[in-house]
Amino acid sequence: MAHDHHHDHDDHSHLSEIELRVRALESILVEKGYVDPAAIDTLVETYEVKVGPRNGAKVVAKAWADPAYREWLRTDATAAIASLGFIGRQGEHMVAVENTLDEHNMVVCTLCSCYPWPVLGLPPVWYKSALYRSRAVLDPRGVLAEFGVNLPQTTRIRVWDSTAEVRYLVIPMRPEGTEGMSEEALADLVTRDSMIGTGLARKAEAAR
Repeated sequence: MAHDHHHDHDDHSHLSEIELRVRALESILVEKGYVDPAAIDTLVETYEVKVGPRNGAKVVAKAWADPAYREWLRTDATAAIASLGFIGRQGEHMVAVENTLDEHNMVVCTLCSCYPWPVLGLPPVWYKSALYRSRAVLDPRGVLAEFGVNLPQTTRIRVWDSTAEVRYLVIPMRPEGTEGMSEEALADLVTRDSMIGTGLARKAEAAR
């Protein structure tokens, strides 16, 4: 994934103050020869593509297909996830929470933007926003509705607050009609948002 590190002619009007500062710092480091632009591109690609939501989707798919792994994931998510080779920064202390008909889980980080990079890649912009971080706690049902997730009033919504010590992975409900599907096909139904809890897994038809 290529990135242009010379932003002199870019339109910066859509960038936040933090993003502008990051770009300015990046430019200075590149100009002084402290940072190789290619190395930055590689790092970004690693977390956006290679170490991204696809990793988490494989974890969820295995949990759907393998009851023993599912139980391991629920009791010791850190070890279960590491067994698939997904380890690294911000993935040291993981907890998996499972959605059911009775309870829906949603993850937020109210203090900053702690996020399980090894299984979900880079956090989406909205996850880091002050609006999401506050409203997810105060009005989780309303936030879910804005994401297109309208749950029955009988479904309890539980919000988990990530910290520097613990990060969460939501195991979304397995879609109906997926019996007999391979883990690879099941992984195609798992979205990043469904593993944060702001979305649902895709229907079985999406894999056909």
